[in-house]
Amino acid sequence: MTIVRLSSDESFDSLLRRFNKKVQQDGILSEARQREFFEPPSIRRKKKEAAKRRKSAKTTRIARARR
Repeated sequence: MTIVRLSSDESFDSLLRRFNKKVQQDGILSEARQREFFEPPSIRRKKKEAAKRRKSAKTTRIARARR
């Protein structure tokens, strides 16, 4: 749980900004979106492998561009 305490002379806007930043850093929203629907383990594996392939292809493109 993310907790942000209000300082004595702090406005609500700055408190809200700090809260949003903290939630973003903790990855709470991205995890909630990820867990919104059930995903079978087989699909999780396929997505992970696809991400690996994309990352590998990207590094290959970058390496070729530097030549």
